[in-house]
Amino acid sequence: MTYEPSSAPTESTQVTTVTDGVAQVFTWEEDARIEVRDLGGEVVIEANAAGLRTLAGHLLTLAQDGVPDGSHLHLEDGNGLEDGSVGLVLERSGDE
Repeated sequence: MTYEPSSAPTESTQVTTVTDGVAQVFTWEEDARIEVRDLGGEVVIEANAAGLRTLAGHLLTLAQDGVPDGSHLHLEDGNGLEDGSVGLVLERSGDE
Protein backbone atom coordinates (compact mmCIF):
# COMPACT_ATOMS: atom_id res chain seq x y z
CA MET A 1 0.00 0.00 0.00
CA THR A 2 1.30 3.46 -0.86
CA TYR A 3 0.23 6.82 0.44
CA GLU A 4 -0.29 9.74 -1.90
CA PRO A 5 -0.77 13.36 -0.85
CA SER A 6 -4.11 14.89 -1.72
CA SER A 7 -5.39 18.40 -1.90
CA ALA A 8 -8.18 18.69 0.64
CA PRO A 9 -10.47 21.57 1.46
CA THR A 10 -9.59 23.35 4.67
CA GLU A 11 -12.58 21.82 6.47
CA SER A 12 -11.31 18.26 6.10
CA THR A 13 -8.19 16.17 5.77
CA GLN A 14 -7.87 13.42 3.18
CA VAL A 15 -5.49 10.52 2.74
CA THR A 16 -5.46 8.42 -0.42
CA THR A 17 -4.17 4.86 -0.25
CA VAL A 18 -3.61 2.51 -3.17
CA THR A 19 -3.78 -1.29 -2.85
CA ASP A 20 -3.38 -3.48 -5.93
CA GLY A 21 -3.96 -0.42 -8.11
CA VAL A 22 -7.25 0.51 -6.42
CA ALA A 23 -7.37 3.88 -4.66
CA GLN A 24 -9.30 4.53 -1.47
CA VAL A 25 -9.82 8.06 -0.13
CA PHE A 26 -10.17 8.44 3.65
CA THR A 27 -11.52 11.77 4.92
CA TRP A 28 -11.41 13.29 8.40
CA GLU A 29 -14.11 15.81 9.25
CA GLU A 30 -13.08 19.14 10.70
CA ASP A 31 -12.80 18.95 14.50
CA ALA A 32 -12.91 15.14 14.51
CA ARG A 33 -11.55 13.78 17.77
CA ILE A 34 -10.91 10.05 18.14
CA GLU A 35 -9.20 8.39 21.09
CA VAL A 36 -8.47 4.66 21.44
CA ARG A 37 -7.66 3.16 24.85
CA ASP A 38 -6.62 -0.40 25.69
CA LEU A 39 -8.12 -1.37 29.05
CA GLY A 40 -6.57 -4.84 29.08
CA GLY A 41 -9.64 -6.96 28.39
CA GLU A 42 -11.36 -4.48 26.09
CA VAL A 43 -10.66 -1.58 23.76
CA VAL A 44 -12.54 1.70 24.08
CA ILE A 45 -12.98 3.98 21.08
CA GLU A 46 -14.13 7.39 22.28
CA ALA A 47 -15.01 10.05 19.74
CA ASN A 48 -17.03 13.19 19.31
CA ALA A 49 -19.78 13.29 16.65
CA ALA A 50 -17.34 14.37 13.91
CA GLY A 51 -14.96 11.59 14.95
CA LEU A 52 -17.71 8.97 14.84
CA ARG A 53 -18.75 10.13 11.35
CA THR A 54 -15.09 10.03 10.31
CA LEU A 55 -14.67 6.44 11.55
CA ALA A 56 -17.93 5.42 9.87
CA GLY A 57 -16.68 6.94 6.63
CA HIS A 58 -13.38 5.03 6.89
CA LEU A 59 -15.27 1.75 7.36
CA LEU A 60 -17.61 2.51 4.46
CA THR A 61 -14.61 3.28 2.25
CA LEU A 62 -13.11 -0.12 3.04
CA ALA A 63 -16.50 -1.81 2.47
CA GLN A 64 -16.93 -0.48 -1.09
CA ASP A 65 -17.19 -2.95 -3.97
CA GLY A 66 -13.85 -3.52 -5.67
CA VAL A 67 -11.69 -2.71 -2.64
CA PRO A 68 -9.10 -5.52 -2.42
CA ASP A 69 -8.85 -7.78 0.61
CA GLY A 70 -6.07 -6.63 2.90
CA SER A 71 -6.71 -2.93 2.22
CA HIS A 72 -6.21 -1.14 5.50
CA LEU A 73 -5.71 2.15 7.28
CA HIS A 74 -3.37 2.65 10.23
CA LEU A 75 -4.47 5.21 12.81
CA GLU A 76 -1.93 6.16 15.46
CA ASP A 77 -1.26 8.53 18.33
CA GLY A 78 -1.04 11.98 16.75
CA ASN A 79 -1.77 10.59 13.25
CA GLY A 80 -5.54 10.37 13.03
CA LEU A 81 -5.98 9.71 16.75
CA GLU A 82 -5.66 11.85 19.85
CA ASP A 83 -2.29 11.94 21.62
CA GLY A 84 -1.95 9.05 24.05
CA SER A 85 -4.12 6.69 21.99
CA VAL A 86 -3.10 3.13 21.19
CA GLY A 87 -2.82 2.30 17.49
CA LEU A 88 -5.85 1.09 15.55
CA VAL A 89 -5.82 -0.71 12.21
CA LEU A 90 -8.97 -0.89 10.09
CA GLU A 91 -8.59 -3.73 7.56
CA ARG A 92 -10.80 -5.35 4.95
CA SER A 93 -11.01 -9.12 5.02
CA GLY A 94 -12.34 -11.44 2.35
CA ASP A 95 -13.96 -13.69 4.93
CA GLU A 96 -17.70 -13.29 4.53
